[in-house]
Order: sequence, then C-alpha cells, then structure tokens
Amino acid sequence: MRVQFKRAGENREKENKAFQETVADQRATQRLLEAALKFLQGFYDKNALKLMQQKQPAGPPPPSGFKDYSNNKNAGGVMGMIKQIISDAHAEEMETIRSEEDAQKMYEDFVKETNSGVTTKSKDIVDKSSDKGKSETDLVQTTEERDSAVAELEELANAKQGLHDACDFVMKNFEIRQTARDQEVEALKEAKAILSGAKFEEFIQMQ
Repeated sequence: MRVQFKRAGENREKENKAFQETVADQRATQRLLEAALKFLQGFYDKNALKLMQQKQPAGPPPPSGFKDYSNNKNAGGVMGMIKQIISDAHAEEMETIRSEEDAQKMYEDFVKETNSGVTTKSKDIVDKSSDKGKSETDLVQTTEERDSAVAELEELANAKQGLHDACDFVMKNFEIRQTARDQEVEALKEAKAILSGAKFEEFIQMQ
C-alpha cells in the first residue's frame, strides 16, 4: 500500500505538471489571438471609416467593369475563424481544469483511503505480533510442562518396573521363603522347649 501510495504521488505530480503546461499554452494562445483579433478589428474599422468619409452622397453609377467598393468580405471570415479558435482554446482550458480537479479529488480520496488502510494494517500487525509473542510464551510454557510431565512419567514407569520386579521376586521365592520360615519356627520352638526344661535330662545325657 505504501508503494502504491508513492507511485500515485509521482503520477499525480506528473499529471499536474502536464495540466499546468496545457493551461498555460491555451491561455497564451487566447492572448495572442485576442491581440490579433483586436488588431484586425481596428484595421477593418479604420478602413471602413475612411471609405465612408470618401463616399459621395450622390453620383453616377460606376462604369462598366467596375464594382462598388465595400468592406472586405474575407474580414468577417478570418475574424470569425480567430474567434472560433479562441472559443475552442477557452473550452479546452475549462475541460482541462475540470479534469485536473477530478484527478486531484480522486488522488485525495485515494490518499485518505490508503492512510486509513495503512493505519488499520499497522494496528493489525501490532495485534498479531502481540498474539504471536503470547503464543510463543504459551508454547515455551507448554513445552516445559510437557517435558516435566514426560520426566514424571518416566519416573513412574521406573518405579512401576521396580515394583513389578519386586513382586516377581516375591512370587517366585514365596514357597522357598515359606519353608525356611517354617524351619525357623520349629527351631525356635525346640529352643524354647530346651530353655523351659522340658527335655533338660535328655540334654544332660546327650552331654
């Protein structure tokens, strides 16, 4: 949008320069033609006045082969053509001014719209950058929590394996340990009986 804004400004500058040159040319043309028209008008008016002063109030008709002297008929044609060119130049000047005003209005609307768009996009960038920063922070926190959970799961898995091994050991050695326990109980009973004197005489004889 900023690139388009810059290009539009450059184009508007070129268009305005061309507008000023065109209007200057048309106005210069009108001034020159108006000066020429004024000169011709004075020239023809002056000659017409002289003819009127020289004209006799009455007299014989002109001889055969001569015509009455009258104003130059070409004068009206030339002067009319110059007036038309002046009118056309003025019309083109007005049309050029209207076109310039329309182009300037369009450029101003474009500038307003572009500035509004840039402001909106800039705010959008700021908001999205903020959201991105928050998302990155959340990602770091989530990653840390995940790593902690994975470590805890590994510890639980190791503890489970240890308990499983211990249980397997107990299950595999239960009968052996039970037999050994029974033997220990019998030995304790015999020791108790001996100490209580139940078989003391037999013990003396054995000695």
